[in-house]
Amino acid sequence: MSPDAAAATLLAGPATDLAAAVREGRVSARAVTQAALARIDAVDPVLNAFTDVTRDRALAEAEALDAARVRGETLGPLAGVPFAAKNLFDLKGLPTRAGAKINRDRAPAARDATLVERMNAAGAVCLGGLNMGEYAYDFTGENRHDGRSANPHDPAHMSGGSSGGSGSAVGGKLVPLALGSDTNGSIRVPSSFCGIFGLKPTYGRLSRARSFPFVASLDHLGPFARHVGDLAATYDALQGPDTEDPALADAPLAPTLSTLDSPGDLKVAVLGGWFARQGTPQAYAAVARAAKALGATRTVELPEVERARAAAYLISMAEGAALHEGRLRARPHDFDPAVRERLLAGAVLPAIWIARAQIFRRWFRERALELFADCDVLIAPSTPVPAPRGGQTTFVLDGREMLVRPNIGIYTQPISFIGLPVAAAPIPTDDPLPIGVQLIAAPWREDKALQAARVLERAGVALAPEPVL
Repeated sequence: MSPDAAAATLLAGPATDLAAAVREGRVSARAVTQAALARIDAVDPVLNAFTDVTRDRALAEAEALDAARVRGETLGPLAGVPFAAKNLFDLKGLPTRAGAKINRDRAPAARDATLVERMNAAGAVCLGGLNMGEYAYDFTGENRHDGRSANPHDPAHMSGGSSGGSGSAVGGKLVPLALGSDTNGSIRVPSSFCGIFGLKPTYGRLSRARSFPFVASLDHLGPFARHVGDLAATYDALQGPDTEDPALADAPLAPTLSTLDSPGDLKVAVLGGWFARQGTPQAYAAVARAAKALGATRTVELPEVERARAAAYLISMAEGAALHEGRLRARPHDFDPAVRERLLAGAVLPAIWIARAQIFRRWFRERALELFADCDVLIAPSTPVPAPRGGQTTFVLDGREMLVRPNIGIYTQPISFIGLPVAAAPIPTDDPLPIGVQLIAAPWREDKALQAARVLERAGVALAPEPVL
């Protein structure tokens, strides 16, 4: 097999296998990078996942890895693995867009975001910035300024948002790994629509330094991958203290890759109530398949989930409005109107509503933690539907016609609202479009969520389907 063919073959498989081949000299990091760039050139005109392809940077990073290997240096666990980052992560030399027209006027970033630096330190090669919903206030993957990132399983459908480019790029095999953010569901929704694995870690687990915020009290950063082992290896590479993020908790590091295949006696339950209403048969079939494979026979309920979702909305609107007040005053017409109107509404919310939402938030978190007294993982749908068509504005849920944009996240918002870690897993159903489930764990127990995902993967229940392109 030629070096180019070998690189392309490895690029399509697990990232950990690719990294091993680069470390052992069976393929060069440059050949892998060139194969990834060729794939982007061929497929991204349809998917529109990338906003910036950092070709020169990627080749330079790959050549440096190859030179280090020749010198006998030990390469990192992600050696030569291509990745890209949602364009709210600072990438040195590029303005940090956060999906916004206004941000194109920003000066180029002087330094990479912390998590991008950690990917590089682990040997991964940065191929660029990825499309996203404006200012991360989106569930669809549709951007008024950069265009719509398309679903790799049917480009006529949504990729999900706001990390739509991340989901599209990994689901479409443009890169094996990507970084995204999740405030109300923006890792789990694209994972569900694009048929890939994603991890929303515990709030305060991974550094957000040098990334553009949305809602500081809800923002999480995390990885996407097509294989659970790759997700765990990436998560391990991203962990660590960082004084630049004041929300980063002083929690012990939690390596997951080494414990992935030792789940022990996982105690798993299904979330009922709110999470068993309003969805489509595909969503419930995915939960049922995951529950059977994980031996989950119990159903438990969280109280007041609908109120939690409402409180999450209030906090998102108010904090988002405060963040963007100056831009709303100076350049209102440069916002996507749908984003602008929600931010303006947040600016006039009564302060007492926000105070009550925060008080309720603490109560709701306590009720959720009670469920983990005798349970390791909770299963819930990620999205109520497979990916809607691009531009679709309404869908029917539970017999009612509802707006698409705000209601895609009905199952994800109540979980991110209280900062719990979640592994998103793709569950193939009879529908041609994928859909996923949330595997929810107690705070700081990302290992349990990832172990459950690994059990599903090994059983053939959770799999990333092949893209159509």
